[in-house]
Amino acid sequence: MAIEHSESSKHNDYVEYLELRVRELEVEIEQLREKLAKYNEELEYYKSQVEKLLATPLIEATLIEILDNDRALVKSSTGPILIVYILPTVDKSKLKPGVSVALNQRGSAIVEVLPRSEDPFVRAFEIEERPNVTYQDVGGLEKQIEEIREAIELPLKYPQKFKSMGIEPPKGVLLYGPPGCGKTLLAKAVARETNATFIRLVASELAQKFIGEGARIVREVFALARRKAPSIVFIDEIDAIASKRLDVGTSGEREIHRTLTQLLAELDGFDPLDNVKFIASTNRIDILDPAILRPGRFDKIIEIPLPNIKGRYEIIKIHTRKMPLALDVNLIEIAKAIEGATGADIKAICTEAALKTIREGRDVVTMDDFNYAVRKILKERYRPYGHQGDYLSPSSIHL
Repeated sequence: MAIEHSESSKHNDYVEYLELRVRELEVEIEQLREKLAKYNEELEYYKSQVEKLLATPLIEATLIEILDNDRALVKSSTGPILIVYILPTVDKSKLKPGVSVALNQRGSAIVEVLPRSEDPFVRAFEIEERPNVTYQDVGGLEKQIEEIREAIELPLKYPQKFKSMGIEPPKGVLLYGPPGCGKTLLAKAVARETNATFIRLVASELAQKFIGEGARIVREVFALARRKAPSIVFIDEIDAIASKRLDVGTSGEREIHRTLTQLLAELDGFDPLDNVKFIASTNRIDILDPAILRPGRFDKIIEIPLPNIKGRYEIIKIHTRKMPLALDVNLIEIAKAIEGATGADIKAICTEAALKTIREGRDVVTMDDFNYAVRKILKERYRPYGHQGDYLSPSSIHL
């Protein structure tokens, strides 16, 4: 009996062990199933990612018009104008003329509406901080300051005055004159005084090598200006794209003319009271295309001449107002001696005089320092530019 009881006990223990082992294996199987499901999900995800990587890129297009039967007229970024279908998954409430859409691989259907995006190249033109230049920093241009304030500042600050008079303010202002005479400085001062967004670009940046690229940048710059209104668009050295058009020319010249045509179209589309003003500058007004000079585009054409003796004296005072000067320094005599100097030259002369003082370990700028600076800066510098009379040569400068 004892032997039988012992064998029965062993049998029961073995059965319990097997049952425990079965439960452990069932738990492991369940865990393996969960891992398998997770791995299947990851596999599907990576398959979809591979399909996206291997798929042909979608085509960007601009919606022109919505047609009947779920069709639309679009202009593809590759060039042609297409009639395409609109997929049922597309939110039609977002489909408005001018929005960007994505076409499928064959360009036969709109698959999604793209969000509005700004070209980083265009966005970089916006000056985020207000220019730190005021009218007090612009010397010798009292008449020009008054004219540009009438054309730019007053319409932005007091548009109701022009409405009450029944007149339209100028759309654009062209500043012309020799280099270094304060055209860019004046534009910055206006932007500061009006508290407007200042968008500055050099015209050569619009001369792109790809067909239509320059015109696109012009459109986006003015679209940015309208969104950021009140704003001022300042194009420096506009003669780079606005020179007289010829019947024949290279492909590069034809592309520049396309850019100019787009610029003219933008100026024509301006509402004079829409809080967007346009300023341009040039050193060569004689080579500009007559189409851009006509009233309605540049209503104000302001000459920024070489400063006269009074202007030179005011500019010298601006650049020396924080400078410790010796008693022998006579600013009027300096202004008389540097006939033909531009504002940029005068700034360079004042800077060079101060640098000489620092090099020699002194604390006060003397007349000898200005003598040295004038001889260094004006040496073989000048050539006549619309100035009556001869410029002083370095040998004729006596302070």
